Amino acid sequence: MIFVTVGTHEQPFNRLLECIDKLKGDGKITEDVVMQTGFSTYEPKNCRWEKLFSAEEMDEFNHSARIVITHGGPSSFIIPLQLGKVPIVVPRRAEFGEHINNHQVKFCNWVAEKQKNIIVVNKTIKLDKIIRNYDDIVAGMGVEFTSHNAEFCKNFEKLILS
Repeated sequence: MIFVTVGTHEQPFNRLLECIDKLKGDGKITEDVVMQTGFSTYEPKNCRWEKLFSAEEMDEFNHSARIVITHGGPSSFIIPLQLGKVPIVVPRRAEFGEHINNHQVKFCNWVAEKQKNIIVVNKTIKLDKIIRNYDDIVAGMGVEFTSHNAEFCKNFEKLILS
């Protein structure tokens, strides 16, 4: 299953939804697709979708998805990272009326360059190839997921107790 989430920003992100819906409709995506469409105005024809899902449903979709495709909001792509998944991130762009500026483009490209743990797609035309080759792309990234939660908690506890 592929899970697509565009977050809750009030500007539509129709460009991403239309692209994925067309790929599904054309048979280029054969697995199930679930979309959280937020405040977008496009209504997918070939995918299961809701404007908003509950937190529990979002957790379930992030857990069960083979691929998570998200906008460039940090909390949307951090969740799959915490689950050991490499998200495909399509930043919202000001020139398409998807955000007020291009901070998502800059931030996502920076994260991809520094952390090398997300796949940034700046042009939706590339999504077909990225989805088809997702497993090979991820394998080639050599991403290792390690949690620093225990170390953080230990250091935080020391700070509190001192």
